[in-house]
Amino acid sequence: MLKKSSFAFVFILSLFFSLPDADAAKKAPEKEDADTYELLNLFGEVMERAKVSYVEEVSDKKLIESAINGMLSSLDPHSSFLDGQSFKYMNEQTKGKFGGLGIEVTMENGVVKVVSPIDDTPAAKAGLKPGDYITNIDGEQVMGQTLNEAVDKMRGKIGTKVKLTIRRLNEKPFDVTLKREEIKIQSVKSDIKADDVAYIRITSFSEDIDNMIKKSLKEAQKKTNNNIKGVIIDVRNNPGGLLDQAVSVSDLFLDKGEIVSTRSRNESDTVRYTAKSGDIAKGLPIVVIINDGSASASEILAGALQDHKRAIILGEKSFGKGSVQTVIPLGGYGAMRLTTARYYTPSGRSIQATGIEPDIEVKPAKVEIIENNFGVSEAEFKNALKNENEDKKKDKKQEKVVDESLANDYQLSRAVDLVKALSLYGSQNK
Repeated sequence: MLKKSSFAFVFILSLFFSLPDADAAKKAPEKEDADTYELLNLFGEVMERAKVSYVEEVSDKKLIESAINGMLSSLDPHSSFLDGQSFKYMNEQTKGKFGGLGIEVTMENGVVKVVSPIDDTPAAKAGLKPGDYITNIDGEQVMGQTLNEAVDKMRGKIGTKVKLTIRRLNEKPFDVTLKREEIKIQSVKSDIKADDVAYIRITSFSEDIDNMIKKSLKEAQKKTNNNIKGVIIDVRNNPGGLLDQAVSVSDLFLDKGEIVSTRSRNESDTVRYTAKSGDIAKGLPIVVIINDGSASASEILAGALQDHKRAIILGEKSFGKGSVQTVIPLGGYGAMRLTTARYYTPSGRSIQATGIEPDIEVKPAKVEIIENNFGVSEAEFKNALKNENEDKKKDKKQEKVVDESLANDYQLSRAVDLVKALSLYGSQNK
């Protein structure tokens, strides 16, 4: 009975193995077939031995799922097997609502690496940063676990707590305790900066954000009596999301041309996405802010606008996730997530492992205003002539409200200055 069961699993797993290409088959068909069947027999033998001799009883389901996950995750950090629960979680995440800590992660060197925390979530509030490594979860080492296993341990009932051990560059390891929450992602936030700059913050590329951005820009124009000087698109710490939304958002600001292409190992499978006519910003200056937590769909947007010279990219080099994952449902057994292609910007640049270089590099910084108490102006001299327009200026003068977001965010402050400068330069050259 055991041998029959093992043989059945071997037969099922054989469906996941790639067939050799035609040229290889012509060169050594017999040897290739022999090696494949020998390896499948080896798998069956290992599984049977583990089932019979392992120190504790283990189910066929666990062995098979672990084997499939091991096969996929050995290919690259983003390919994996999703059991039923993980598949459900992934679907909830793309719809903008899920439970957990609010953190996008990947696996690197056997430990969990933070791609980016999501705004206004437990992870963001606790101060986790892109590039942090999670080495322990509730005191248990991550080393030796799969990414799915580690993520499952970080999820849990809303209101419960989890302790993470964090390693950060040039710092000693430290622990942080987070309370799990229902994560409701507000994918688009908007505001008016410095009276006449439309600010659009995109936290993730989930469903329908292209329509949210259209609405945000219309509201900004209405608030300023159609006096917007330019647009800032902020995708810092945005881990990505849906490819179709990355394309749609890029298309909002482009009149024509390629947005992105996906290329697999078969040239005939190349897919090119192109822009339709119509720029909702009507040629206004655009600045896109990126950092090392901007990944995937964020990089598609930044790369497309940069290559078409439609926007200036400001900030730090992006994360560099330029690969396409296809999720293939497996009936009632969850799904497999497989890397099937790479992203290329309109100019043909691969994003993978290189990221998007900003046109203007601006590191996060603090600006301190230095008070100079020794300056003397013309108005302070005795008997100085008065300005005849002074009273009119006083009538028009309004109390300035300090924008805390600009005071505390150097990159955003630089972006606002750049938009205003581009707008001024553009108006002078019309």
